[in-house]
Amino acid sequence: MAEANGAAPLLDGTKDYQPLRKKMYDLKKPHITEFPITWGNWYKHVDWLNTYFIIGVPLMGFIAAYWTPLHAYTAIFAFLYYFQTGLGITAGYHRLWSHTSYKATAPLRIYLAAVGAGAVEGSIRWWSRGHRAHHRYTDTEKDPYSVRKGLLYSHIGWMVMKQNPKRIGRTDISDLNEDPIVVWQHKHYIKSVLFMGVIFPMLFCGLGWGDWQGGFIYGGIIRIFVVQQATFCVNSLAHWLGDQPFDDRNSPRDHVITALVTLGEGYHNFHHEFPSDYRNAIQWWQYDPTKWSIWLWKQLGLAYDLKEFRQNEIEKGRVQQLQKKLDQKRATLDWGTPLEQLPVIHWDDFVAEAKNGKGLVAIAGVIHDVTDFIKDHPGGKALIGSAIGKDATAIFNGGVYLHSNAAHNLLSTMRVGVLRGGCEVEVWKRAQSENKDAIVVNDSVGQRIIRAGDQVTKVVQPIASADAA
Repeated sequence: MAEANGAAPLLDGTKDYQPLRKKMYDLKKPHITEFPITWGNWYKHVDWLNTYFIIGVPLMGFIAAYWTPLHAYTAIFAFLYYFQTGLGITAGYHRLWSHTSYKATAPLRIYLAAVGAGAVEGSIRWWSRGHRAHHRYTDTEKDPYSVRKGLLYSHIGWMVMKQNPKRIGRTDISDLNEDPIVVWQHKHYIKSVLFMGVIFPMLFCGLGWGDWQGGFIYGGIIRIFVVQQATFCVNSLAHWLGDQPFDDRNSPRDHVITALVTLGEGYHNFHHEFPSDYRNAIQWWQYDPTKWSIWLWKQLGLAYDLKEFRQNEIEKGRVQQLQKKLDQKRATLDWGTPLEQLPVIHWDDFVAEAKNGKGLVAIAGVIHDVTDFIKDHPGGKALIGSAIGKDATAIFNGGVYLHSNAAHNLLSTMRVGVLRGGCEVEVWKRAQSENKDAIVVNDSVGQRIIRAGDQVTKVVQPIASADAA
């Protein structure tokens, strides 16, 4: 039964999201996003407030910068403050509050909440709620910034275009609601943003070296724009550019360029597979200043309980993805007709067809047509010709020449039949059909895996011993 506020409890412990509306608002009224964009209603689809702050204000800042000299100290401050506010998002909003990949003391949490507000990307509570929905519903309609809707949409479109709140996936943020720092920042977000976003950098540069205007433009507006665009790249570029070493079922990817832009958040395929790991980059040479900062805070006693996925599980994912890529490559290759699909041929018929001009040889009970290969045989026509119409198992496996793995692979593409009687192949076929004593390994698409040395034509020679008669 629906609760009094209209939120329906669900099996996963969350509730249907009901946005706050005016009392006279009709909940049954369709949202603007339920109508297609036309020349007559396009402006209704635009979130003009977000557009003003994300595009309009930075545009005015860049225009004002034309008449505002860039002081060297202001440039240094803007870069350092960019890095700190960026960490407020990556180490704070993202890895601490969204994924709880480590724990932080109250002073560090206050600091991260403050500089995170300076990035002007919403409150911790709002940001984390959307990001958890992104992870839970990656690449689906419930993903707030799904790259499936387009690279531009995942980068900035989801902010400047209205979203239907009823379509955003549900998430649990009860832990955030119990964090007093998160709650305080959410309640006082506007004041926090104004102070940390523009007033603080203006005061710092103004009181420090008299550059009030430069602090406001470069340390404030332009820095905010750069931080925001860097963060937006995690939603767009990190789902579009790079490799997928752990899983390719969803869009997240790893790339060093994205890592450089996003303070280490570019190893996104790893992150989506192991989201509670405080690291994004797991190799020492990979760029992840956010990881290094968290590790340093731990040494200073400000952070603790840093979570790392077991290396065994990480390597499992890597091996499984490598195997998947191998299977995809294997599926494009010709491994010859499977034995169970070959016709069974009597020995007399085999010999008769060989005498009639067909270049047939029998190796390990499998008949091969080598007619077109005789002229290309590296050992010469005479040697291969001497085996026509005969059982060449011993010859092929060391009697005359111990053929290479490549030779066995090539031979498999020439199969035309299986000999009847006195042959291990038919015993193998019967065991396979009855599922007895048959060891068969298939890849992820169902094709049999033939490893080097496992070809049916490969017959291991018995080892001579003193007891051999």
